Amino acid sequence: MNEVPDDPSIEISLANDLREIAAAAAKIDAFCESHTLASQIAYAVNLAIDEILTNTISYGYDDEESHRIELIVRLEGETLVVVIVDDSRAFDPSLARQPDLDASIEDGDLGGLGLYLVQQMMDGVAYQRTEGCNVVTLTKNTAADEAPPPH
Repeated sequence: MNEVPDDPSIEISLANDLREIAAAAAKIDAFCESHTLASQIAYAVNLAIDEILTNTISYGYDDEESHRIELIVRLEGETLVVVIVDDSRAFDPSLARQPDLDASIEDGDLGGLGLYLVQQMMDGVAYQRTEGCNVVTLTKNTAADEAPPPH
């Protein structure tokens, strides 16, 4: 019988540096594995986090200063909840426009695909602006009845 760890959450603090995303992803993979969550759950969550962090780090800051981004990952029953808090420019990823999925690369209008992917991979994407910070909450159902991703 697998024992579930006592702590159903982890906190990850990272700088606004794209090179730190991989280390955060490894910690999330380890968290999911320790809670016996399906690998496709970890994959979907990490893909969504990567997209949001990449956008935040690449486009959210008006200066070259170091900023902290906080991730809180917790298991609430059969729901994996990820909270991302940063002090970048206000941006609500839940309001991202639907991209033109029929557009070609030559059209040059492929913006928004990453945030669209976040919305497709997660069961919930919520946003609030609190005390000068973006607070993005992602939720993913971890129930075993989920179909595996296509190969």
